[in-house]
Amino acid sequence: MNNLIQYLQKFQKQTNLSTQIITVVSIILVLNFLSYQIFTRFDITENKIYSISSISKNAVKNLDDVVNIKVYFSENLPPQYLAVKQEVKDILEEYQNYANNNLHVEFIDPKDNDDLELELRMLGIPKLQFNVLDNDKYEVIGGYLGIVAEFGDKKQGIPVVDNIRNLEYQLTSAIKKVTVEKIPTIAFATGNGELSQGTDMTAIDKKLSEIYTVQSVDLSTGEAIPENIDTLIIAGPKEGFSEREQYIIDQFIMLGSLDNTTSKSAIFLVDGVNVDDSLVAKANTATLDKLLLSYGAKIEKYFVLDTLNDMASFNQGFMSFTTPYPFFIKINEKGLDQESASVAKLQNLVFPWVSPITIDLNKNPEAQVKTLVMTTSEAWTMQDDFTLQPQGDFGFNEDPEQYSLVASITGKVKSAFTNYVPKEKETGNHIASTDNARIIVMGGSNFAKDNFMGRYQDNLTFLQNIVDSVSLDNDLIQIRSKEVNERPLEKIADSEKKSIRMMNIFGVTALVIAFGLIRYYRRKKSRFADDL
Repeated sequence: MNNLIQYLQKFQKQTNLSTQIITVVSIILVLNFLSYQIFTRFDITENKIYSISSISKNAVKNLDDVVNIKVYFSENLPPQYLAVKQEVKDILEEYQNYANNNLHVEFIDPKDNDDLELELRMLGIPKLQFNVLDNDKYEVIGGYLGIVAEFGDKKQGIPVVDNIRNLEYQLTSAIKKVTVEKIPTIAFATGNGELSQGTDMTAIDKKLSEIYTVQSVDLSTGEAIPENIDTLIIAGPKEGFSEREQYIIDQFIMLGSLDNTTSKSAIFLVDGVNVDDSLVAKANTATLDKLLLSYGAKIEKYFVLDTLNDMASFNQGFMSFTTPYPFFIKINEKGLDQESASVAKLQNLVFPWVSPITIDLNKNPEAQVKTLVMTTSEAWTMQDDFTLQPQGDFGFNEDPEQYSLVASITGKVKSAFTNYVPKEKETGNHIASTDNARIIVMGGSNFAKDNFMGRYQDNLTFLQNIVDSVSLDNDLIQIRSKEVNERPLEKIADSEKKSIRMMNIFGVTALVIAFGLIRYYRRKKSRFADDL
């Protein structure tokens, strides 16, 4: 009789377990079916990087007519890109959910369509080469991973989408670019030894070209800056500017007073000290002193160094080594203006060989002057006998200070040439002031070079952001800043480092073993109770 009772009890337990399993599986299947019928997305990441922002939602909500999004993904993609294709589809479905039927999405395989492939090449979408394993051997196949946004006769391509890291920014900027009436024009200044957008700054040139019309303007001609230019970037000049050149820059900025709904903006990335490839430093003569001093900013002709810095690599004979280098100033969240959208959500900037900026609030008291980026309070300067070699003591000052590195000047600004008398051949009326100035001043340009942009992703984002801040609204800045590039740990003691390292190595294993032992003894105790 007792055996029969025990058998019935075990059968009941097994039946209950089977019923529970069937119930759970059924619930999962129903939820999975409903998830394909009802669109929703739960994103618990800190910056909501897997769901589109309110900026993108509003961008498609306010569309006046249908925008076509054509996704050119080949069918025979390698397995690692199949997940990307599904993620692209999910994000575009979210865009459509807010677009009020004004966003049409189509997936197209360009295979064996020569006319379409030619059109894609014209839009800058390349045919990629992939290695795939077929019949136990690798083969090279061609395929596409591009997207095109179309509105009327305007088309904007996204060349390669091999991940979704920046996809929202790329999609929203492409939609904005094909739907806006006027695309802002960005011009890089030339004629005074500036960095070249085509050789020194190809990374930022490529990124800006995704949104803006980008060109160059030669200031050394003495001709007025063309009216179609909205933002002027002067990056790394090494030759002094004539009074005429400074005057035409000044009058370009002053044009903002003619229409307060727009502005003519200027970004000055000017080295206080020039550094050559041999680490020989010399004070720069092209710091545009007359112009910038009148706006209330002075680029000092010496270096600032900081205890918070990054590593730098050096070659010595046949050897290379890496060492902390105080000239490579590292800026974390504490050194960024948290009220400015252009820098607030950045994580880690690195500025090499940069000079501090002195701000004079009395020059234009009605202007809004902000320090966007600053050093820590443990920074110091090197003003004479520049020694940049890594073996030096770097001239540490026992009385460190905090220094401004990037300044923003907006609002009402007076011309630097109030008493300027135009020459005979000069045309146009002198503009004495503007109510709508947008000026960024930084004492360095090396951070914008390709070799630093490739190493420090936030440097590229920072430069994109400040261009956006003076050329557009802050919408795209907020989308771009959702991505977190680096979260460095605070400085901790060596003993704490060792404890954390040992915990990482042995701690998890110990927890799993402890959990297993507890489960074992509980199950053993339960079986003993059942036997009784």
